[in-house]
Amino acid sequence: MTVALHDKGLFSWSEWADALSAEVKKPGAASDGDDYYEHWLAALEKVLSAKGVAGKGDVDALAAAWERAAHATPHGKPILLENDPSPTEGRGGHTR
Repeated sequence: MTVALHDKGLFSWSEWADALSAEVKKPGAASDGDDYYEHWLAALEKVLSAKGVAGKGDVDALAAAWERAAHATPHGKPILLENDPSPTEGRGGHTR
């Protein structure tokens, strides 16, 4: 996703490196890098917010919708956002 957003021109690699570096250097980061992808996600969310693409609330609402959709999807079937049983909960909603 990060590469695709870069390829679309949303940010430069130096902007990305700065954002990721700031997250990785925060106090409390795991010394073994176990939380690296949590930092990656936090950096991506901050870049999206800084660029006006999506605020943290938007990202959190969409993540919750995907989680609800995943729980509502039968095993072995593709998870689709349309499977969200509460499509308007915490976000603008989508049509089925």
